[in-house]
Amino acid sequence: MNNLNNLFLDYCKTNSFEVNQAQLDVINQLSQFKDNYINTSLLKFFSKQKEKKLGIYLHGDVGVGKTMLLNFFFDNLDKKKQRLHFNEFMIKFHDFKFVNSKKNDVIELFVKEIKKKIDLIYFDEFQVTNIADAMILGRLFKEIFNQNIIVFFSSNIKIENLYKDGLQRDQFIPFLKIIKKCCIEINLSIDNDYRIDKGKTERFLSPLNSTNNFISNKFFREISKNKKVQERNLDIKGRNFTIKNFYEGIIKLDFKDLCDKNIGAEDYIEIAKNCSFLFLENLPNFDENNSNQQQRFITLIDILYEKKIPLLITSEKKLNEINSSPSLKNPFKRTISRLYELTSINYQI
Repeated sequence: MNNLNNLFLDYCKTNSFEVNQAQLDVINQLSQFKDNYINTSLLKFFSKQKEKKLGIYLHGDVGVGKTMLLNFFFDNLDKKKQRLHFNEFMIKFHDFKFVNSKKNDVIELFVKEIKKKIDLIYFDEFQVTNIADAMILGRLFKEIFNQNIIVFFSSNIKIENLYKDGLQRDQFIPFLKIIKKCCIEINLSIDNDYRIDKGKTERFLSPLNSTNNFISNKFFREISKNKKVQERNLDIKGRNFTIKNFYEGIIKLDFKDLCDKNIGAEDYIEIAKNCSFLFLENLPNFDENNSNQQQRFITLIDILYEKKIPLLITSEKKLNEINSSPSLKNPFKRTISRLYELTSINYQI
């Protein structure tokens, strides 16, 4: 049994995690990647140049432990490294591109700046929905791998199905080819969603009625007690977002405030930076008529999950009864799974 395997078993025991054979199989593949492509001698390194792999692409259904496994592996690597939400990474790129718009080959300059700081970057729950990002990713990741930067991806989607049915997908194909060439693709197949199995969602209140409104307000008063209330104005690249119910990081907002307006990942990231607990009121049911709002909600929950922001939500429907726009059905599975965790009584406040 290899050292990483032993460390993982100890990690599971310490955290009272169930040990699953499918997860152990992934750990063995991660250990082989470490031995073959990270902890390797110079002679062995150059002998493997033609088959060199610089990434791990781990995919599987929601709540099966992909994030837990890659977090564990990431934490046990002695590398200059960074974990980023993909939206945050692309915002950094577009900001850099804007500032350096008059320079040649901005992509190469951007990647060289990354290389100065890190040798490994990790994107959890990777997906591509933005056409502007889709069209640039081939060149961007070709340069990332040319600079020998190791990349970890976790995703609910197989590589070949990324950005499926997206606009101008033909311009996204070069990225798929690069990822397939440079990454080891691993499938984690488990029937259970551990977030649902473990989560008791006492902070997800439905339906929308006076009783649940009372419970929500009572809990809000309890955790905001003795905290100073003030209006918080966020300036996000010239856009103003006002939080009226701001209690030293405890925030109360209506769904319409966050998802009916034309705001996105940059705004949600800034809100998350100022937030330690979010009360989200009046979550609606979803269908094709409010798919834009649903897409924003998916992005919001991805960012809150990445930043570990606990939630209390009042909702029109129970969590397991919320519908989805057909076009967002697959990514919304991840959102529902994450809501079980973020609203669970087991999720630390």
